[in-house]
Amino acid sequence: MIVALTATLLLSVVIGLSLGLLGGGGSILTVPILTYVAGLDPKEAIAASLFVVGATSAVSAVDHARNGRVKWRTGLVFGAAGMAGAFAGGLLGGRIPGTVLMIAFAAMMVATSLAMIRGRKNTAAATGSGELPVVKVILEGLVVGLVTGLVGAGGGFLVVPALALLGGLAMPVAVGTSLVVITLKSFAGLGGYLTTVHLDWALVGAVTAAAILGSVIGSRLAGRIPEAALRKGFGLFVLAMGVFVLVQELPGTAGLAVGIAAAVLALAGATCRYAAPRCPLRLVPAPAGPAHTR
Repeated sequence: MIVALTATLLLSVVIGLSLGLLGGGGSILTVPILTYVAGLDPKEAIAASLFVVGATSAVSAVDHARNGRVKWRTGLVFGAAGMAGAFAGGLLGGRIPGTVLMIAFAAMMVATSLAMIRGRKNTAAATGSGELPVVKVILEGLVVGLVTGLVGAGGGFLVVPALALLGGLAMPVAVGTSLVVITLKSFAGLGGYLTTVHLDWALVGAVTAAAILGSVIGSRLAGRIPEAALRKGFGLFVLAMGVFVLVQELPGTAGLAVGIAAAVLALAGATCRYAAPRCPLRLVPAPAGPAHTR
């Protein structure tokens, strides 16, 4: 028990580091950690992750805002719309089997990671930092809120792509703004789950404190890493975690097949990237110019 608790708290620092550095990934780590390391039921882990990620994101957002990496109107409108969707998703999620939720969680992780790795075709549109149209923000917020509330994710792994790929914000601004959205949606989704789930608040509080420590470190590193590397690194990280969860949750040979297929594709991608001169993975679009974060 002590070993499991210690491991959970140490890994919780990584949760905060992910949120502070990438603007997402917190729930992607929190749900598996609380399920497989701390031993919580999937529904309890999902509900607990919403509190941990919401509180940690709020702290990290402050540091990003001080450095001009938050678009407040976009974040608050997206977050408000997302709260309505997340609460509804939380109500539904409490009545769906845990295994189904985890598989859906992993499938979204894989789909989102591929979008992040690929990036936008029009790179010039991907470096903006202005406020986004209100109607578009509301629609995206409702959809993302419903989906992430359902599977218990704070939503950074969907909010960051929505802001960076669909909305056209520069990656550092998308990261900072996403933390505002995640804070609002996480607590709304938690409200939905608490109608059917009870939590061990001592454990949740300890995990949250460790995650906040990591978020302070991550937010101070966020502005020092190139945007393309940050986006692709985020995508690869989410992809790896998605495959891991699928392998763990799919029954029998299905999980093994997913693991083998992922390993084969990873090997093929690495071979193409480093051994084939005309591999699409080696084609890097021309830079679109410096992004303005204010």
